[in-house]
Amino acid sequence: MNLEKVVFGFFVLLAATLNFGFFIGDIADPALHSPWELFAAVVVNLVATVLKFGDRTQIGAVHLATSLVANVQLIAAAVIWTYATNVGGGALSAEETAVVVSLSGGALFANVVSVVLLVIETVSFQRR
Repeated sequence: MNLEKVVFGFFVLLAATLNFGFFIGDIADPALHSPWELFAAVVVNLVATVLKFGDRTQIGAVHLATSLVANVQLIAAAVIWTYATNVGGGALSAEETAVVVSLSGGALFANVVSVVLLVIETVSFQRR
């Protein structure tokens, strides 16, 4: 068993599950979307991105691209949430919540693509 592959798979799956946990629920209800879960999703996605930098294969490049897409969308969601609550008025409106959750949904799709790539890579692995 390769510990590096275990850690890599762990962070890829954790990024997807944290993002899913934030995304699930009524799109316009801020009470159903925890800012701490969004923060955790951002941090874990950033860690997963760093872990993907070492792979020089074509599938590694696509893994990195999916992580970068997820990071951009999650960071944009966090910036909007932070701006809306600290500058805008103290609480998220339904419209602002919908934007944040929609961005998280895009990141979730990128995370799912990354998980599918991981599964394909694992299934196609041949021992030498």
